Amino acid sequence: METIFSPHSFCPLYNPKISSTSKTLLTNPVISLPKPISKNLKTQSLQSPPAKKWVTQIHHGLAALALSLAINFGSPVLLNNANASEFDIINEGPPTESYCVDDAGVLSRVTKSDLRRLLTDLETRKNIHINFVTVRKLTSKADAFEYADQLLEKWYPTVEQGGNKAVVVLVTSQKEGAITGGPDFIKAVGDTILDSTVSENLPVLATEEKYNEAIYSSAKRLVAAIDGLPDPGGPKFNENKRESNYKSREETDEKRGQFTLVVGGLLVIAFVVPMAQYYAYVSRK
Repeated sequence: METIFSPHSFCPLYNPKISSTSKTLLTNPVISLPKPISKNLKTQSLQSPPAKKWVTQIHHGLAALALSLAINFGSPVLLNNANASEFDIINEGPPTESYCVDDAGVLSRVTKSDLRRLLTDLETRKNIHINFVTVRKLTSKADAFEYADQLLEKWYPTVEQGGNKAVVVLVTSQKEGAITGGPDFIKAVGDTILDSTVSENLPVLATEEKYNEAIYSSAKRLVAAIDGLPDPGGPKFNENKRESNYKSREETDEKRGQFTLVVGGLLVIAFVVPMAQYYAYVSRK
């Protein structure tokens, strides 16, 4: 007679052929459970050595500090999150239907129309072409001068193409501007008018958020210099007007070099020093 198991009680029904020992094992099954892991061993396995944890925290802190400084002050090589509009302006080339690229969106329709009429007449008479560019903020270049130079080089890569061309850049968030151009343009305008326009018309009026006046007054001043007419001058200052906070090109170049050295040194510290500390810790063990 075969043994029959109840699906609910897990106990064998009566069978005279089953010995008492077998019946005892069947009615009282023993399930062996794994021994619990020691609490002390588990806690110890999840903890890192104090020295190694300390080195890791220093590594993370220095790396975060170096990355923050690199984003704010580093050279363009270290920056990968540059503003896309800056590169769009470069890649799209110089404007064909106008003389203005208003990426910052600060110029009125009247200003664009007056600017086009003024610069079209200049190019027809003097064969000198001037492009005006407005951007909100520069993230790929340190200042407006460097970005203006890049625009001129990319748009007109040869001397034959860019000799009579010029680019005027206005950065609205930084309240600064820059003017660059080929040899024919520089000779026709002169260094005095170029420096005055960059230091007066663009930054002072931009500080007051008079972007339309900053652009059009700069254009009239450059055209007057090319035509040999009297200089209309820069904006009129009031006694209670605050000074412009723009920086000269020389000051920017000097500080850019200092920032590059600082960021480079911090990057070395962030990666070399923690590795040396960890190696010393491992060597002592």
